[in-house]
Amino acid sequence: MSYDLNDAQPQMAPIGELIPDGTFAKVRLTIRPGGVNGATPMDAGLLKASQSSDARMLDCEFTVVEGPHARRKFWQSFTVAGGKLDEKGQSIGWKISKSTFRAMVDSALGLDPRDETPATKAKRVLPGLKHLDGIVFAARIMVEPASNPQYRDQNRIANVVLPDEPHHATVMRGETVPPEPVNAPPRKAASGAAPGWQAPTPAWGAAPQPAATTAPAWGAQTAPAAPPAPQAPAPAAPGTPAMPAWLNG
Repeated sequence: MSYDLNDAQPQMAPIGELIPDGTFAKVRLTIRPGGVNGATPMDAGLLKASQSSDARMLDCEFTVVEGPHARRKFWQSFTVAGGKLDEKGQSIGWKISKSTFRAMVDSALGLDPRDETPATKAKRVLPGLKHLDGIVFAARIMVEPASNPQYRDQNRIANVVLPDEPHHATVMRGETVPPEPVNAPPRKAASGAAPGWQAPTPAWGAAPQPAATTAPAWGAQTAPAAPPAPQAPAPAAPGTPAMPAWLNG
Protein backbone atom coordinates (compact mmCIF):
# COMPACT_ATOMS: atom_id res chain seq x y z
CA MET A 1 0.00 0.00 0.00
CA SER A 2 1.14 3.57 -0.69
CA TYR A 3 -0.20 7.09 -0.19
CA ASP A 4 -0.31 9.32 -3.26
CA LEU A 5 0.00 12.91 -2.01
CA ASN A 6 0.09 14.53 -5.43
CA ASP A 7 -3.61 15.40 -5.40
CA ALA A 8 -3.54 16.92 -1.91
CA GLN A 9 -4.87 20.46 -1.56
CA PRO A 10 -2.41 23.28 -0.76
CA GLN A 11 -1.64 23.58 2.94
CA MET A 12 -3.61 26.03 5.00
CA ALA A 13 -2.15 29.47 5.75
CA PRO A 14 -0.48 29.82 9.17
CA ILE A 15 -2.94 30.21 12.05
CA GLY A 16 -3.49 33.88 12.77
CA GLU A 17 -2.38 35.11 9.35
CA LEU A 18 -4.89 37.63 8.08
CA ILE A 19 -6.50 37.86 4.67
CA PRO A 20 -4.90 40.94 3.01
CA ASP A 21 -6.70 44.23 3.48
CA GLY A 22 -9.11 45.06 0.66
CA THR A 23 -9.39 41.49 -0.65
CA PHE A 24 -12.47 40.67 -2.72
CA ALA A 25 -13.88 37.19 -2.13
CA LYS A 26 -16.92 34.99 -2.40
CA VAL A 27 -17.85 34.05 1.16
CA ARG A 28 -20.34 31.84 2.99
CA LEU A 29 -22.01 32.95 6.24
CA THR A 30 -22.52 30.41 9.01
CA ILE A 31 -24.40 31.41 12.18
CA ARG A 32 -22.95 30.35 15.52
CA PRO A 33 -25.93 30.07 17.93
CA GLY A 34 -25.37 31.81 21.26
CA GLY A 35 -28.34 30.50 23.26
CA VAL A 36 -30.40 33.71 23.32
CA ASN A 37 -33.85 33.77 21.72
CA GLY A 38 -34.53 35.93 18.69
CA ALA A 39 -37.77 37.66 17.75
CA THR A 40 -39.22 34.69 15.84
CA PRO A 41 -39.78 31.07 16.96
CA MET A 42 -37.27 29.76 14.41
CA ASP A 43 -34.61 32.01 15.96
CA ALA A 44 -34.92 30.41 19.41
CA GLY A 45 -31.42 30.19 20.90
CA LEU A 46 -29.89 31.74 17.78
CA LEU A 47 -28.53 35.03 19.16
CA LYS A 48 -25.65 35.93 21.44
CA ALA A 49 -25.78 38.33 24.38
CA SER A 50 -23.31 41.20 24.57
CA GLN A 51 -20.95 41.15 27.55
CA SER A 52 -21.08 44.92 27.98
CA SER A 53 -24.65 46.01 27.13
CA ASP A 54 -28.19 44.77 26.54
CA ALA A 55 -27.42 44.20 22.85
CA ARG A 56 -28.26 40.89 21.23
CA MET A 57 -26.14 39.86 18.27
CA LEU A 58 -25.93 37.43 15.39
CA ASP A 59 -22.56 35.71 15.76
CA CYS A 60 -21.30 34.95 12.24
CA GLU A 61 -18.46 32.95 10.77
CA PHE A 62 -17.40 33.75 7.21
CA THR A 63 -15.59 31.19 5.04
CA VAL A 64 -13.98 32.12 1.74
CA VAL A 65 -15.49 29.76 -0.84
CA GLU A 66 -13.16 30.08 -3.81
CA GLY A 67 -9.94 31.71 -4.96
CA PRO A 68 -6.45 31.99 -3.43
CA HIS A 69 -7.87 32.38 0.10
CA ALA A 70 -10.35 29.50 -0.14
CA ARG A 71 -11.24 27.89 3.22
CA ARG A 72 -9.90 30.86 5.18
CA LYS A 73 -12.26 32.02 7.93
CA PHE A 74 -12.98 35.12 9.97
CA TRP A 75 -15.61 36.08 12.51
CA GLN A 76 -17.91 39.05 13.04
CA SER A 77 -21.06 39.84 15.05
CA PHE A 78 -23.99 42.01 14.02
CA THR A 79 -26.29 43.74 16.51
CA VAL A 80 -29.94 42.83 15.92
CA ALA A 81 -31.51 44.36 19.05
CA GLY A 82 -30.58 46.63 21.96
CA GLY A 83 -27.40 48.62 22.34
CA LYS A 84 -27.28 52.34 21.61
CA LEU A 85 -30.57 53.92 20.58
CA ASP A 86 -31.33 56.76 18.18
CA GLU A 87 -33.58 59.74 18.89
CA LYS A 88 -36.62 57.56 18.11
CA GLY A 89 -35.59 54.88 20.58
CA GLN A 90 -34.59 52.41 17.86
CA SER A 91 -31.45 50.29 17.96
CA ILE A 92 -28.72 51.97 15.91
CA GLY A 93 -26.82 48.70 15.57
CA TRP A 94 -29.85 46.90 14.16
CA LYS A 95 -30.44 49.59 11.53
CA ILE A 96 -26.84 49.15 10.36
CA SER A 97 -27.01 45.35 10.46
CA LYS A 98 -30.33 45.34 8.60
CA SER A 99 -28.74 47.27 5.72
CA THR A 100 -25.87 44.77 5.63
CA PHE A 101 -28.23 41.78 5.62
CA ARG A 102 -30.24 43.28 2.77
CA ALA A 103 -27.01 43.79 0.81
CA MET A 104 -26.07 40.14 1.43
CA VAL A 105 -29.41 38.98 -0.01
CA ASP A 106 -29.09 41.30 -3.02
CA SER A 107 -25.53 40.11 -3.65
CA ALA A 108 -26.43 36.43 -3.27
CA LEU A 109 -29.46 36.58 -5.55
CA GLY A 110 -28.11 39.10 -8.04
CA LEU A 111 -30.83 41.61 -7.20
CA ASP A 112 -30.51 45.19 -8.36
CA PRO A 113 -30.43 47.17 -5.07
CA ARG A 114 -32.62 49.82 -6.74
CA ASP A 115 -35.27 47.26 -7.70
CA GLU A 116 -38.37 47.86 -5.56
CA THR A 117 -40.84 45.77 -7.56
CA PRO A 118 -43.15 43.52 -5.49
CA ALA A 119 -41.48 40.31 -6.68
CA THR A 120 -38.01 41.53 -5.72
CA LYS A 121 -39.14 42.99 -2.40
CA ALA A 122 -40.69 39.63 -1.52
CA LYS A 123 -37.25 38.00 -1.85
CA ARG A 124 -35.92 40.34 0.84
CA VAL A 125 -38.48 39.19 3.42
CA LEU A 126 -37.06 36.54 5.78
CA PRO A 127 -39.20 34.47 8.17
CA GLY A 128 -36.27 34.59 10.58
CA LEU A 129 -32.59 35.47 10.78
CA LYS A 130 -31.93 31.72 10.70
CA HIS A 131 -32.55 31.93 6.95
CA LEU A 132 -29.28 33.82 6.54
CA ASP A 133 -27.39 30.69 7.59
CA GLY A 134 -25.49 29.42 4.54
CA ILE A 135 -25.94 32.46 2.31
CA VAL A 136 -23.10 32.95 -0.21
CA PHE A 137 -22.29 36.46 -1.44
CA ALA A 138 -19.51 38.71 -2.72
CA ALA A 139 -17.59 40.71 -0.12
CA ARG A 140 -14.66 43.04 0.29
CA ILE A 141 -12.62 42.12 3.35
CA MET A 142 -10.66 44.55 5.49
CA VAL A 143 -8.12 44.31 8.29
CA GLU A 144 -9.45 46.05 11.39
CA PRO A 145 -6.70 47.18 13.79
CA ALA A 146 -7.17 45.96 17.35
CA SER A 147 -8.20 48.60 19.89
CA ASN A 148 -5.60 47.25 22.31
CA PRO A 149 -2.01 46.21 21.40
CA GLN A 150 -2.52 43.06 23.49
CA TYR A 151 -5.03 41.79 20.94
CA ARG A 152 -4.55 40.78 17.32
CA ASP A 153 -5.92 42.68 14.37
CA GLN A 154 -8.99 41.07 12.81
CA ASN A 155 -10.51 40.50 9.40
CA ARG A 156 -13.96 42.02 8.95
CA ILE A 157 -16.48 42.62 6.16
CA ALA A 158 -15.64 46.06 4.79
CA ASN A 159 -18.65 46.03 2.50
CA VAL A 160 -20.88 43.63 0.63
CA VAL A 161 -20.29 43.82 -3.13
CA LEU A 162 -23.61 44.46 -4.87
CA PRO A 163 -24.70 43.32 -8.35
CA ASP A 164 -24.52 46.85 -9.74
CA GLU A 165 -20.82 47.12 -8.81
CA PRO A 166 -18.08 46.24 -11.34
CA HIS A 167 -16.48 43.38 -9.40
CA HIS A 168 -19.63 41.48 -8.40
CA ALA A 169 -19.88 39.07 -11.33
CA THR A 170 -16.13 38.36 -11.31
CA VAL A 171 -16.07 37.64 -7.58
CA MET A 172 -19.15 35.40 -7.75
CA ARG A 173 -17.44 33.38 -10.51
CA GLY A 174 -14.59 32.76 -8.09
CA GLU A 175 -12.09 34.74 -10.12
CA THR A 176 -9.35 36.90 -8.60
CA VAL A 177 -9.86 40.65 -8.36
CA PRO A 178 -6.98 42.97 -7.34
CA PRO A 179 -7.41 44.09 -3.71
CA GLU A 180 -8.56 47.62 -2.92
CA PRO A 181 -7.14 48.34 0.56
CA VAL A 182 -9.39 50.05 3.07
CA ASN A 183 -8.11 53.16 4.83
CA ALA A 184 -8.58 51.72 8.31
CA PRO A 185 -8.11 54.05 11.29
CA PRO A 186 -4.71 53.90 13.02
CA ARG A 187 -4.22 51.64 16.02
CA LYS A 188 -5.27 53.31 19.26
CA ALA A 189 -2.73 54.11 21.96
CA ALA A 190 -2.27 51.48 24.67
CA SER A 191 -3.07 53.81 27.59
CA GLY A 192 -6.70 53.72 28.58
CA ALA A 193 -7.64 51.26 25.84
CA ALA A 194 -10.66 49.12 26.61
CA PRO A 195 -10.39 45.31 26.60
CA GLY A 196 -11.20 43.71 23.27
CA TRP A 197 -14.64 42.58 24.40
CA GLN A 198 -15.49 46.17 25.32
CA ALA A 199 -14.15 47.69 22.11
CA PRO A 200 -16.50 50.19 20.45
CA THR A 201 -18.75 48.71 17.79
CA PRO A 202 -17.31 49.34 14.30
CA ALA A 203 -19.26 51.62 12.00
CA TRP A 204 -20.86 48.71 10.17
CA GLY A 205 -22.33 47.23 13.36
CA ALA A 206 -19.87 44.41 14.05
CA ALA A 207 -18.16 43.40 17.26
CA PRO A 208 -14.85 41.49 17.66
CA GLN A 209 -15.21 37.73 18.04
CA PRO A 210 -12.92 34.90 19.17
CA ALA A 211 -11.69 32.34 16.70
CA ALA A 212 -12.16 29.18 18.78
CA THR A 213 -13.65 26.45 16.63
CA THR A 214 -15.66 23.22 16.54
CA ALA A 215 -16.83 21.35 13.45
CA PRO A 216 -20.48 21.53 12.28
CA ALA A 217 -22.05 18.90 10.07
CA TRP A 218 -20.90 20.43 6.79
CA GLY A 219 -17.28 20.72 7.92
CA ALA A 220 -16.83 24.43 8.74
CA GLN A 221 -15.00 25.49 11.88
CA THR A 222 -17.16 27.19 14.45
CA ALA A 223 -16.92 28.13 18.08
CA PRO A 224 -19.65 27.96 20.72
CA ALA A 225 -20.34 31.13 22.64
CA ALA A 226 -20.08 31.29 26.43
CA PRO A 227 -23.19 29.90 28.16
CA PRO A 228 -25.79 32.68 28.45
CA ALA A 229 -27.99 33.38 31.44
CA PRO A 230 -30.89 30.92 31.75
CA GLN A 231 -33.73 31.85 29.47
CA ALA A 232 -36.98 30.16 28.65
CA PRO A 233 -36.81 28.89 25.07
CA ALA A 234 -39.34 30.18 22.60
CA PRO A 235 -42.00 27.66 21.58
CA ALA A 236 -41.33 25.86 18.35
CA ALA A 237 -43.60 27.00 15.56
CA PRO A 238 -45.69 24.35 13.85
CA GLY A 239 -44.90 24.02 10.20
CA THR A 240 -41.61 25.95 10.34
CA PRO A 241 -40.86 27.27 6.80
CA ALA A 242 -38.26 25.38 4.79
CA MET A 243 -34.91 26.99 4.08
CA PRO A 244 -35.24 29.49 1.21
CA ALA A 245 -34.27 28.51 -2.29
CA TRP A 246 -31.91 31.47 -2.62
CA LEU A 247 -29.44 29.79 -0.27
CA ASN A 248 -28.63 27.45 -3.13
CA GLY A 249 -27.65 30.31 -5.43
